[in-house]
Amino acid sequence: MKKQTKIALIIGIIAIIAIAFFYPRLSNQASNSPSASSSVGGSAGASQDLPVNVIKLQKETLRNQLSVSGTILPNESVDLRSEISGLVTKIAFKEGQYVTKGTPLLYLNDDELQAQYQRLQYTQKLFETQENRQKQLLAREAISQEEYDIALNQFNTALSDIKLVEAQLSKTVIRAPFSGILGLRLVSEGSVIGTNDILVSLVNIDPIKIEFSIPERYANQVTVGSPVYFTNETSTEEVEGKVYAFEPQIDLATRTLKLRAQSPNKNGRFLPGMFVKIRFILEVTEDALMVPSESVIPELSGYKVFVVGTDGSAEQRLVEIGTRTESHVQVLSGLNEGDLVLTTGVMQVRQGMPLQPTQIN
Repeated sequence: MKKQTKIALIIGIIAIIAIAFFYPRLSNQASNSPSASSSVGGSAGASQDLPVNVIKLQKETLRNQLSVSGTILPNESVDLRSEISGLVTKIAFKEGQYVTKGTPLLYLNDDELQAQYQRLQYTQKLFETQENRQKQLLAREAISQEEYDIALNQFNTALSDIKLVEAQLSKTVIRAPFSGILGLRLVSEGSVIGTNDILVSLVNIDPIKIEFSIPERYANQVTVGSPVYFTNETSTEEVEGKVYAFEPQIDLATRTLKLRAQSPNKNGRFLPGMFVKIRFILEVTEDALMVPSESVIPELSGYKVFVVGTDGSAEQRLVEIGTRTESHVQVLSGLNEGDLVLTTGVMQVRQGMPLQPTQIN
């Protein structure tokens, strides 16, 4: 038994020595074979050229814009109330009706005022007759100037009283102060109303106003007439409007500037209170050179981009940038129209490195 164990141990030691002697020789032969050399050489050659995507610079129109939200406001809006208290004798409108400026909408009882008006008319005629008679007597020097002045004053007072009652009578008829659409009425015939009671709302929605705010850093780029484009949740079709006014100061709480734009609304598609998404055009620049944001590399001294040189290698360009959009940056100097700008591999590429560019536009 011990003899068999010794034989097995000797055989194992011989096998280990043989493997240790022959394995390195086999590995060297495999590495020196033509197929292996070809494979390694091809891989090394391919790694020399960096595959990148590029775009060809072209001049385009830059529309510097902001995406904000806003609210639709009516052109004009009012809750109609009566200037005097009284009994409603007639309602001359229908709910939801379109009315023009000056249309009578509601009548109040004016019996007492009419009676006062009639009495004052009689008084006016009496004082007018007295004034004419006193004027004739004064011309013949039959009375003094003071007596004539008293008669004239009575006549003028009667005229003033009549104008006062006429003004009160005009308040018994509530008229539309501007053209628009009436809302739901809140009174009925026979109601006694006061000066605080709302009778009906009147709204003008053509044109409409769009109110929105922008960050204060863009305040100097706002001008009257700047275009805005807006949509609401019911439709994706954009409608154009124009800024007509803005606040002369920044809101201290939000650090924003409030603006209002105006747009036609012939079909009544937009209603006051609606939420809208707005594209606000700050400025328009023709013949701008725009590069993707990922192509621009910030440095301590400024910014740089890589382009494909005339020999197909990477060429570094220092650039001056201008307006930024959501995905692109305007280049003011350092690049020319037609340059092939790298959009991928910008962090791996180095000056003079050979490239395999693929144009994506």
